[in-house]
Amino acid sequence: MDDPDDDDGYRFETRSIHAGQDPDEETGALMTPIHANSTYEQDAPGEHRGYEYSRTGNPTRTDLEANLASLENAEYGRAFSSGMASINTVLNLLSAGDHVVTGNDVYGGTHRLFTQVYEEYDLEFSFVDMTDPEAIEAAFRSETELLWLETPTNPLMSIVDVEGAAEIAHANDALCAIDNTFATPYLQRPLDHGADVVSHSLTKYLGGHSDVVGGALVTNDETLDERFGFHQNAVGATPGPFECFLVLRGTKTLPVRMDRHCENARALASWLQDHPDVDRVYYPGLESHPGHEIARRQMDDFGGMLSFELDATLEEASAVVSNTEVFTLAESLGGVESLIEQPAPMTHAAIPRDERLEAGLTDGLIRVSVGIEHVDDLTGDLERAIDAALS
Repeated sequence: MDDPDDDDGYRFETRSIHAGQDPDEETGALMTPIHANSTYEQDAPGEHRGYEYSRTGNPTRTDLEANLASLENAEYGRAFSSGMASINTVLNLLSAGDHVVTGNDVYGGTHRLFTQVYEEYDLEFSFVDMTDPEAIEAAFRSETELLWLETPTNPLMSIVDVEGAAEIAHANDALCAIDNTFATPYLQRPLDHGADVVSHSLTKYLGGHSDVVGGALVTNDETLDERFGFHQNAVGATPGPFECFLVLRGTKTLPVRMDRHCENARALASWLQDHPDVDRVYYPGLESHPGHEIARRQMDDFGGMLSFELDATLEEASAVVSNTEVFTLAESLGGVESLIEQPAPMTHAAIPRDERLEAGLTDGLIRVSVGIEHVDDLTGDLERAIDAALS
């Protein structure tokens, strides 16, 4: 992989295992210790040895934050108790009357946070087609302070030109923040393309085993990092040391897992593209994908997420996702096991139906997180489920 070297000359695969994770000085323990402490001894009132209270800082969390920053080619990293907590922290930068430009097929949880929480605090949001630079530009106002992107998007796998979008944001004196959960830093590093902030749900590929919930923000801007740190401590949506340990365990195998996720997703997308009951496949690795060339330019591979659209009713599509054996019907993504879900009644149920359909989130849309099982078992499982539901 043509990943740029960091300052120490080590490549991504090496940093995923070692960055922020020196052997314990006292014991020589190779794995990062789980510092299960809530408070720390002080040498005198107000004089401590780097830690005073685990909401403010914890050594295991410090190691995770250093690791995540390294993987994104960033100077600073902050870990949170969930991906939504990290997104919320970015919105904590804004004030009443501010305006945000974001995508019209943004993740349902993000849409809910924007419209059902922050609109109550007099923030305004414009949802536009992020693949259209003119639409992005036209949505900006004098009050716009933030451009919030996903690429690939969830669940339509649209590709946004990160560099071009960041240029539009900066020309309008706004921040550009990107949710990089789908791609992971192994495949895409948005800060290298001009973004100001990168957000992750650590629950997904970075954790990688469906056993931990967490979030992160990384940036190269010291002032932004200090503000994130203030809100991290003041609000308290921080992960515990065990969660941090689990994510550190996950990042060690991120490169090898992502290689297999991508390999399987490419094969599955090609198979679905030729299936007679599938109207459309959304996967940026297909040459037919409208964002394929942009994805080739800013990604090192095309990821393990794809969606496909059946010419089916809501009930028929529900029958497909309810009758797989290898794929598990579940929300979330990014674990070693393959998951399948129907966005309309599940991850994107918070979006009003008319708005959902206008954005292309049809009743027959199915999203899959392609795991690392044998690809022939995955195609066979989908073949049986589709035939049973639609024959």
